[in-house]
Amino acid sequence: MESSTITILWLAASCAVIALSLTFSTLYYWRPARIVTLLIWSMLKLRHVKVKYFKHEGYKFCYFSRGKPGPQPSILMFHGFSLAKDMWLPIMKYIPKDVHVVCVDLPGHGGTSRLPGEGYTAIEQAKRMHQFVEYSGLNRKPFHLVGISMGGMVAGVYAALYPSDIHCLSLLCPAGLRYPTDNDFVKCLKEMEKRKDFRDIPLIPVTLNQSEELFKLSLYHCPRKPNKQLMQGFLDLRKPHVPFYTKCFLDISSVESRHSLHDNISKLTVPTQVIWGKHDKVLDPAGGEIFADAMPSCQVHMLDRCGHFIIVDRPRKCTKLILDFRALTCGIKKNK
Repeated sequence: MESSTITILWLAASCAVIALSLTFSTLYYWRPARIVTLLIWSMLKLRHVKVKYFKHEGYKFCYFSRGKPGPQPSILMFHGFSLAKDMWLPIMKYIPKDVHVVCVDLPGHGGTSRLPGEGYTAIEQAKRMHQFVEYSGLNRKPFHLVGISMGGMVAGVYAALYPSDIHCLSLLCPAGLRYPTDNDFVKCLKEMEKRKDFRDIPLIPVTLNQSEELFKLSLYHCPRKPNKQLMQGFLDLRKPHVPFYTKCFLDISSVESRHSLHDNISKLTVPTQVIWGKHDKVLDPAGGEIFADAMPSCQVHMLDRCGHFIIVDRPRKCTKLILDFRALTCGIKKNK
């Protein structure tokens, strides 16, 4: 009797494993976007963060958070162009769980509202994020604002417009600076602007080849053979949003917006830190020198073996610099 029961249980378990394997294989080859969604969901659970929504007067903000507000400043993070709050998940493992962290989808991105007729210049984005901060009560005490690339541009403008909200500011390879010379990537964008042909913006890939090129452009440690099924999954998830990404790109890079951070450096009065990859091919690392010259008190860190996507190339080092800077400005004793 016992032998019969064990046999039945073994067969049931085997059937379940086979069914799961077939389901995964089907999704992997025919619905890769579902696999990407599942991986993100798994990482959210692994990092112990909760996705939340905040609504005010019909407008919805989507964000995830971990920890609770305490005596030390909370950390608010702004993501990069055409991405979302999930991009911060790789570094969450290096942030102590007792630190209150909020990663929000910028307006139009991820789960945050996207309304017809909205503009997405750096100043417009900063003003909407101020609404999120006010309505959510995050600015009951000054917080640590962190932004990367486009998010760094918005974060810098935010700190210039609303300095009383900010305890300290960390900018990771921020956009929005004015350079004496253009790098190859910017020359390419200006040529597109000259032709008024924005069908193949390098930052908005729509094919696997374009995705691979973006990987090579953004990462120093770029895998030689990226997983094409996962890349296809990302493309499938992004495809419906390509028109919005194009609109956002044109707004953020418009004449009135493209140098918004540079135009507001003189207004930055909060402790500021800049982190840049020495091998950044998207935004010229010389931006670190621009900040050092304009703000002598600014901490500037240039990372070896690091491209534009800092939190993927050097997640541990980047997080350590952010936390050390926070500890310095807060007078926190560092633990080993």
